[in-house]
Amino acid sequence: MSATASVLVCLAHGSEEIEAVTTIDLLVRAGLSVTTASVESDGTREIICSRGVRLLADAPLVEVADNDYDAVVLPGGLKGAETFRDSPLLVETVRQFHLAGKIVAAICAAPGTVLIPHDLFPVGNMTGFPGLRDTIPDKHWMDRRVVWDPRVNLLSSQGPGTSIDFALKLIALLVDKEKAREVASQLVLAAGIYNYQEFEERE
Repeated sequence: MSATASVLVCLAHGSEEIEAVTTIDLLVRAGLSVTTASVESDGTREIICSRGVRLLADAPLVEVADNDYDAVVLPGGLKGAETFRDSPLLVETVRQFHLAGKIVAAICAAPGTVLIPHDLFPVGNMTGFPGLRDTIPDKHWMDRRVVWDPRVNLLSSQGPGTSIDFALKLIALLVDKEKAREVASQLVLAAGIYNYQEFEERE
C-alpha cells in the first residue's frame, strides 16, 4: 500500500492511552491518514482514558464507519474494550473490515474481549494482555509481543509496552518495512525492545 493509506482508530472511555496515542502518533509520523472515532453510545467526542488522560475523537463512529479505510485499530483498556464489545456498530464495522480483507489491529484487552466473544476470527492466531490470557482460546493464542496472521489480516499485540512494536508493524504492513525503519529511527528506542532491522525474523 502507499503512504496515503488511511486508518480508523476507535476510542471509548477507559481505552488505554499509551496504546491509543502511541499508535496514532507513529502512524501520523509515517504519513498515514488517521481518523479517531468515539464508540460511546451518546456520541461524545471527549474520551476519558483508563488513567484519566482526555482525548478528543475526530467524530462519533456512526459518522465515519462507512468511510473507506485500510485498517481499523482497537486499543486495549478493559473498560474501553468492553464498550467496543457491547457496541453493535463497532462489531459490525470490524466484521466488514475482516470480510473486505482489510487489516484489523487489536491490542491488550481488545483481542480477547472484542474479537473472541463475537467469533470475528474463527481462524486466526493472536495475542493479548497476558493477565487476560484466559479470554483467548488455546487454538488462537500465541505468546509473542506482536502477532501478524496474514491468512486473515489480523494484527495483535500484548499491552502498553508493546504498542511501539504494534504500531511499527502496522506501518510496515500499510506502507513498507523501510518506512517502519525510518519512523523507528526517530524514536531513540531502548536497545532490545524492538529491533526494527529484523522484521523478517519477527513475522
